[in-house]
Formats: sequence, structure tokens, C-alpha cells
Amino acid sequence: MQNSRSALFCGRHFAEEIIVLCVRWYLRFSLSYRDLEELMAERGLSVDHTTVWRWVQRYAPELDRRMRRELRRTGTSWRVDETYVRVAGRWMYLFRAVDSAGATLDFYLSENRDAAAAKHFFDTILAAPNHPRPRIISGQ
Repeated sequence: MQNSRSALFCGRHFAEEIIVLCVRWYLRFSLSYRDLEELMAERGLSVDHTTVWRWVQRYAPELDRRMRRELRRTGTSWRVDETYVRVAGRWMYLFRAVDSAGATLDFYLSENRDAAAAKHFFDTILAAPNHPRPRIISGQ
């Protein structure tokens, strides 16, 4: 009988679907390793929490590398807005940049609404290597 496992999962005791599911759940939801151990036990699988930890250490970077290609590129038309929100009992200014598809590019919390805070926000987002330079930036 020929083993149809990919090279990435060779030598693993559990099926690759189980491994990917546990790693995905850990990364997507705020679950602990012991929570995942319990969830797998409810499904009839005996998986130790340290095994899940090893899977996350091994496969999370690989999942990240493979998923980056599938993410939509940031649009070149950005909208910037600001609002006043309460954070931990203190009022703060929230600066936010959104692309044309509605994806949040970055945000910045500041106690002050002045030119220095806005400049810091723009310097940070324009220096980010994962966003192309915007064609247009509009305020709302």
C-alpha cells in the first residue's frame, strides 16, 4: 500500500486534516492548547496539549507562508478617518486607514488630536512594507 501523505506531514501519527484543523483553530480563535486537547477528546481523539503546541510551532509559519499568496492586495485608494473612543476608561482619538475594499490597513490611538499624532500615523502606515503606496488618500 502506497502512503499518500505529503512530505510536510510524513512521520506524523495523526492525519494531516487533524493537524491542520488544530493549528487553524489555535490561530483563528483564542483557544488554549488544553482547550484544543479537550475539543479533540470530545471527537474521540486523544491528543496531548504539548503535541498541539509542537504542531503550532512546526506548521503555523508554513500556513502563514502559503496563505499570504492568497490574500488580496491592498487597494491604492485609501480612506482615513478619526473618531473619539473610550479605552480603559480614558477617552482617546482613534485614527484609522481603510482601503477601497473596506479592509483596515492600520490604526493608531492617541490622547491628542494634533498634527504630530496625524503625522506619526501617516509615517507609520506609509513606511509599512506590506502596503503599496496609495494613489489617493481621502478623509471622511
